[in-house]
Amino acid sequence: MTVDILAIGAHPDDVELGMAGSLLVFAAQGRQTAVVDLTQGEMASRGRPDVRAREASEAAKVLRLASRENLNLPDGGVSDEPTNRLAVVGALRKYRPRLVFTHHPEDNSGHPDHGACSRLVQHAVYLSGLARVDTGQERFRPEAVIFFNLPRRLFPSFVVDTSEVYQEGRRALAAYGSQLHDLGSAEPQTYLSHPDFLGRLESTHRYYGNLIGTQYGEAFWCERPVRLADPTRHFARGL
Repeated sequence: MTVDILAIGAHPDDVELGMAGSLLVFAAQGRQTAVVDLTQGEMASRGRPDVRAREASEAAKVLRLASRENLNLPDGGVSDEPTNRLAVVGALRKYRPRLVFTHHPEDNSGHPDHGACSRLVQHAVYLSGLARVDTGQERFRPEAVIFFNLPRRLFPSFVVDTSEVYQEGRRALAAYGSQLHDLGSAEPQTYLSHPDFLGRLESTHRYYGNLIGTQYGEAFWCERPVRLADPTRHFARGL
């Protein structure tokens, strides 16, 4: 399967938190999108791996993904090491995306797996283009790696206008009921399950939307210019 966009997150729900609206925008433009989750989230204080897997599957339907898979790396122990690199290289060569999206190296959540995911993906993207890295697949290297969940101090390279799909993106995130606020849950409270979390997330989307004169937006950063097919409609460039 070949896709246009591959998003790689450390845990099920990370991609939704970082770019659910953008994936919906890309799908509406006719682009093929896929998500790879590195871990099952088995170390999370709330929810079980089987529950997270069902939630991820439901979110994938809302996002209209062409594919979603989990590499089953150890939650809480994501690292940039040879075995993990080959697993990610295998996914890159399988999906052959033009663009890869993943956590910023200084991801704003503070979770150590997120920064580790970023380093792992960047390393794997390079290795994926080397013929002597043998996975039984044809070598392939994406055009660029683009980062979501930016640190607060970093001004974005571009912002995707997600205003038209904002509520649909919220439905994708709402699929992860085990992780969000639930008055009936006896599980420990976390950052995501705090009653104010979704409000804070909306404020972030409003802030980035305001940068480009829209109601909502999702921000991204990349090290070098990226070719975008329709910048006048969905993207702001040269911020």
